[in-house]
Amino acid sequence: MTTGGHEPLRTGAASAEESTGLMLWRVTNAWQAAQRAALRPFDLTHVQFVLLASLVWLRGTGPVTQRGLANHAGTDAMMTSQVLRTLEAKGLVERAAHPSDARARALRPTPAGTKLANRAVGAVEAVDDEFFGVLGARAAAFTGMLGVVHAARSRPTRS
Repeated sequence: MTTGGHEPLRTGAASAEESTGLMLWRVTNAWQAAQRAALRPFDLTHVQFVLLASLVWLRGTGPVTQRGLANHAGTDAMMTSQVLRTLEAKGLVERAAHPSDARARALRPTPAGTKLANRAVGAVEAVDDEFFGVLGARAAAFTGMLGVVHAARSRPTRS
């Protein structure tokens, strides 16, 4: 049935709550808002935090390149470059000559960047604990299911 001359949405979902994509969208937006609020006192955006924390996490694995950091964080290479410039201007990240690749730069957090990441991660994890706490014992299974979806979407496609 149409109303006012407009066609209804042709969806297989009987309600919005049955749409996995819409529910993921709603949850993601609410979670990101909570993370933005938690990171505001640290003067970090969420993506700045993710890249800085990822860099601190990866630094013991050898030289970290921009591409390696973007792959670990799951961020776009161009956006990663822009955010790294901001983090560098804030004195939180340094770029140095890569020891084995003259075309690449080795990234490392500054001592101030490491301290900030370690302070901010507590706030971020507190948001996660509160936000996903409603899942109780199912939280680990939920994280595992997200990992399954991520792994399936991260595989290289064949042409």
